[in-house]
Amino acid sequence: MTTTIFLMVAIGAVGALYVVVMEVAAYWRWRGTRVITCPETHAPAAVVVDARHAAWYAAVDVSDLRLKQCSRWPERGECGQECLRQIELAPEDCLMRNILARWYEAKSCVFCGEPFGAIHTWDNQPGFVSADGATLMLCSDVPGEKLPHVLETHRPVCWNCYVAEEFRRRNPALVVDWPVGVRPRHAGEHG
Repeated sequence: MTTTIFLMVAIGAVGALYVVVMEVAAYWRWRGTRVITCPETHAPAAVVVDARHAAWYAAVDVSDLRLKQCSRWPERGECGQECLRQIELAPEDCLMRNILARWYEAKSCVFCGEPFGAIHTWDNQPGFVSADGATLMLCSDVPGEKLPHVLETHRPVCWNCYVAEEFRRRNPALVVDWPVGVRPRHAGEHG
């Protein structure tokens, strides 16, 4: 009798573990901001899938996506969410972090010339510089629905140069620009 009970508990534990693994995998798959083309306006929109809802249904092997946020809400909150089809067809391609990673990957910083390579979410994030020299920070200054426009009109800036340029912009009296090839003499140097 104890073997039967042990076997039933083991089967139940394996089943519960399977459900948890499926839910966690679905949550990780569907989380994050995505940039899609709104079927109604044919303009870019930033959306967030309800990852908790998707994870809950993934445990029973049902795909049930719905939006949690959209840059067109609340004005168009009653839309039919037809954009979900784009997400279902290419969930990784419309993910904002993947779009940015692909864009930066083959580029170099416009100020220092260092290549970006792979962009990781745990690293300091790069930024952008516009044609008029204004710098933008990726996370805080660029809403998802504006991302396609920014990628077309701005150039990439590494984190270090972004910080230096922002310091230069905010504190111009504290920055001295030396002509190229001229090295300032420090105290104690002769020459």
